[in-house]
Amino acid sequence: MRKLTVILVLLLTGCANIQSWVPSFWDPNQSARIVDVRLGVDRLDCSKPQLAQITVIRDDLRWFELYSHSKGSLQKDVLRLIAPMQATVQDMYTRNTGGTASVTYCELKKQIMTQQAERIASAVLGRW
Repeated sequence: MRKLTVILVLLLTGCANIQSWVPSFWDPNQSARIVDVRLGVDRLDCSKPQLAQITVIRDDLRWFELYSHSKGSLQKDVLRLIAPMQATVQDMYTRNTGGTASVTYCELKKQIMTQQAERIASAVLGRW
C-alpha cells in the first residue's frame, strides 16, 4: 500500500509539471487582440505625438495579459511570449511621459516592436 501511495504521489507531481510545457490552445479573443497590437504598431507614426499611440499598444498588451491570466495556468506560454514586447513598449511609454521621444528613437523602437508583434502573432495564431 505504501508503494502505491508513493507511485500515486509521483504520478500526480509529474502531471502537475506537464502544465509548464503544454502549449495553450487557440483562442479567438487572444488572436484578435494580438492582431490589434500588430495594427497599432503598424499605424505608429513617429512624426506625430507618440504618447497616445503607444498607450493604445500598451493597453492592448495589458488586456491580452489580463485575459490570459484570467484563463488560467495553461496560458503561461503566451504570457512568456508577450513579456519582452511589454518591456519594449513600457520603455517607450516611460520615455514619452517625460516629453516626446525623438523620431529616430521611435523609428528604432517601432522596428523592434514590429518584429516582436509579428513573432507573437505567428505563435498565437498558429496554435491549434
